[in-house]
Amino acid sequence: MNNSKNRKEVKTLKNVAIIGGTGYGAIELIRLLQTHEFMHVKQIISHSQHGEQIATIYPHLTKFFNNPMEELDIERLKEEVDIVFLATPAGVAKDLVPKFQESHLQCIDLSGDLRLSSQEQYEKWYKKDAAPQATLDEAVYGLSEIYKEQIKNAKILSNPGCFPTSALLGMIPAVEHRIISTETIIIDGKTGVSGAGGKQSPMTHYSGTNENVKPYKIGMHQHIPEIDQYLSGIANKPVTTTFTTHLIPMTRGLICTMYGRLEKEMTTAEVINMYQFYYESHPFIRIVEAGSFPTTKEVYGSNFCDIGLHVDERTNQLIVVSAIDNLVKGAAGQAIQNANLMNGWDEEHGLYQIPIYP
Repeated sequence: MNNSKNRKEVKTLKNVAIIGGTGYGAIELIRLLQTHEFMHVKQIISHSQHGEQIATIYPHLTKFFNNPMEELDIERLKEEVDIVFLATPAGVAKDLVPKFQESHLQCIDLSGDLRLSSQEQYEKWYKKDAAPQATLDEAVYGLSEIYKEQIKNAKILSNPGCFPTSALLGMIPAVEHRIISTETIIIDGKTGVSGAGGKQSPMTHYSGTNENVKPYKIGMHQHIPEIDQYLSGIANKPVTTTFTTHLIPMTRGLICTMYGRLEKEMTTAEVINMYQFYYESHPFIRIVEAGSFPTTKEVYGSNFCDIGLHVDERTNQLIVVSAIDNLVKGAAGQAIQNANLMNGWDEEHGLYQIPIYP
C-alpha cells in the first residue's frame, strides 16, 4: 500500500497517554504508535510500577521509550495530553472515564467497562459495580467497520473485546441480510494465552496449557452479553447465542468458527459475494476465497480480520470462520483504528502492515 497520501497531509501531532502501561494491550499500543505520524506517546502510566523504566520490564522496548512510567495525575494529564488509551483491567476505567468526561480528552477504553449499555448486565457478568449510566450512554462502541460514522463523532469510545470483534465481524452481514436464523447461532471460539494478560495463573501456567486445549467460562464468559447486545441491535430483535471459548497452547491469535441455520437457499459463492460487497470499502477485512479458510498465523501481528465462508447443504448451515490477532485487531490495533477515525485521519494510518509470517 502506498502511504504517500498520508505523508503529504499536514496534521496536528496529538499527545497520547496510556494508562495501565505494563499490560499486553499497552505494549501493543506502544509498538504500533511508534510508526504513527500523528500520535506521540507522552505518558505511560502505571499504578503499581510508576518510576520504573518500561524497558526493565519489557527489554524489547529498550531505546524506544526512555521516560520512566508515571503515576496518574489527572490534572496534569488534562494539560499535556489529547488522547487517553485505558489498557486497564476491568473495573478501573469505569471510575476514571467520568473524571475525563467534561474535559477535551478523547478516551478510548480497551477494557470491558463501557461495552454494555445496561448497568445491571455489567454487574451480572463482570461481578463489579458499573460505570455511571451517563458515561455508558455517551460511550460509542468501537467496532470500526460497523459503527464508523458514530465513531467519527465520539469522545468516549469503548473498544470491543477480542472475541466479540471476531464473532461480530463474522456474523453481522448474515444477520443484517437475514439469511440465517437468529435463534440458532453457535460460536466456537479459541484463543492464545496472551488473551488472559501477563498475570500468572493456574489457567495459563505452561505445564497446564502446553499440549492441551481447555474449554473455559462455559455459559459465563463476559463477552456473551456483548455479542448478544450488538447482534440484537443489528437484527432489531433479541438474539441469544451459544458461545463457548477454548484456551489453546499458542501465544497470540484468536479464531471463531460459527454456525447459523440458513433461512433462504444460498450457495457458498453467493454468500462470499454478499460478504465481499458488504466489506468492500473496509481495508482490514479480507474475505477468503471458496474452499479456503482463515488461520491465525495469516493475521499474526496485524490488524486484519480474515473471514471464510461455507454453506453446508447437507445440514442447511452457514459456517463462518473469522480469525484475528487478539492483541491487534482484538485490542490495540482496533483502538488505534478508532483513534484515526475520531480524528479524521485515514483509518489505515500506522496499521496497514503485512502480517508476520511464519
